Amino acid sequence: MSEPSLVQSVDNVALLPAYLAAGTAVLVLLVDLLLARPAATVAMAGTGAVATALGAAAVGSGPERRTFCVGVDCSYVFGGRAALVAALVPLLVLGVLALSGPLLRAGRTPVGEFCFLLACSMTGGVVLGAAGDLITLIVALEVLTLPLYVLVGLRRGSLASAEAAVTFFVVSVVATTLTLLGAALLYAATGGLHLERLGSILTERPDLLDLPLTTVAVTLVVAGLAFKVAAVPFHAWAPATYDGAPLPVAAYLSTASKLGGVVALLAVLQHALPHQVTGPVLALVAVLTMTVGNLVALRQRRTVRLLAWSSVAQAGYILAPLGALALAADADARTGLYAAALAYAVFFVLLELAAFAGVVALRPAGADGGSLDDLRGAARRHPWIGAGLAFALVGLAGLPPGLAGLFAKVTVVRSLLGGDAGWLALVVAVNAVIGLAYYLRVAALLYAPSGEVAAPAIRPARAVAAALAVATVVAVVVGFAPQVVLDLAGR
Repeated sequence: MSEPSLVQSVDNVALLPAYLAAGTAVLVLLVDLLLARPAATVAMAGTGAVATALGAAAVGSGPERRTFCVGVDCSYVFGGRAALVAALVPLLVLGVLALSGPLLRAGRTPVGEFCFLLACSMTGGVVLGAAGDLITLIVALEVLTLPLYVLVGLRRGSLASAEAAVTFFVVSVVATTLTLLGAALLYAATGGLHLERLGSILTERPDLLDLPLTTVAVTLVVAGLAFKVAAVPFHAWAPATYDGAPLPVAAYLSTASKLGGVVALLAVLQHALPHQVTGPVLALVAVLTMTVGNLVALRQRRTVRLLAWSSVAQAGYILAPLGALALAADADARTGLYAAALAYAVFFVLLELAAFAGVVALRPAGADGGSLDDLRGAARRHPWIGAGLAFALVGLAGLPPGLAGLFAKVTVVRSLLGGDAGWLALVVAVNAVIGLAYYLRVAALLYAPSGEVAAPAIRPARAVAAALAVATVVAVVVGFAPQVVLDLAGR
């Protein structure tokens, strides 16, 4: 007697944001091929990003949708958190496209390839938030990351860009290998790949946690994903890669790419891996990451390297709630910790995008980030641009009027106190004070006298100025409505 076949239905509504993102990549190729007009190619990429964000918001406004299911195990789960990520990544892509105007007009970067790779990366980010099993998660994370190897080195005639691309490629391949090996060993130990199934198996059979195979598997998965968020000691690639990449690509690496790593780490920690094992390790990693990032950032004289090291420190703040999971008293406290980590990541990427937009606007077209001295007195020459950059820096420092950054740090500290991790909350507070030194130093430098050397005349591109304005306004609005982000992050 033959076995009954499994009939699997596909929920196309749940997949709509992924369809829109993938369709954007295809249409960008066609427009570039048929019209060969850079403006039309960029417009197509921007229109697709807007459509993807709207599609994600529309689908996410309804009930949770699941597809590619076998029994109760589903490979694609589109709920509030997935909708938040699927809407935010296209908006970040839209911002990066706006920042790329001067770079693309300079003629050293091919427009069609740039927009196509960015759209492909957006597709991975959209799928990542809804991944319900390890295979979908890792593939989506790699689709988000793979195009960036090329984007980092896409600037013709730049040795620094090529070196940054090679550095990023080698380190990221090692991280992916570790993650895949960990996933394979985890499957060998448990027989499951779906995240919720893995969590159930490890909960029902705690003896599996005593196996060396399981310990190695969990370690490799966490270490591989820690590379993606540039957490210490897996952070060394970030400053060199950010500084060598074109400024808009560095902005994308620091925002969408880091957000993808955080989302992937959250998914495996919340649903699959035992918090009593991962919690203490992540607590140590969080302390090292925020401390090393802040201390090294104090010594930086190049703008992008300072932003890169501060981004490392910000990753420590994101990981801090995850390090308190083992100490949380109940499931509600753990849910609050997960929500705080993702909410902080959302606020961070908005302010980071605004900071990079300010730097791009104050630098010549196609130039790198330059040194901090190049920003001296910039706010006197360009008051509105300088005010936007200063606002982003103050927000990253966690001070008013940057309410988004202030709320982010308050949320993390409050969640740590609620999760019985007061010592970790104290470390976060001390590091936040250290971070004030370099953020406020740069903000003050913007308003300092220019000195004897005349600064070059810069006319900020309208698209870059608009991106800075929009990112600033969004950060302000989100700062006044933080509970919405927390609610979506907790779903």
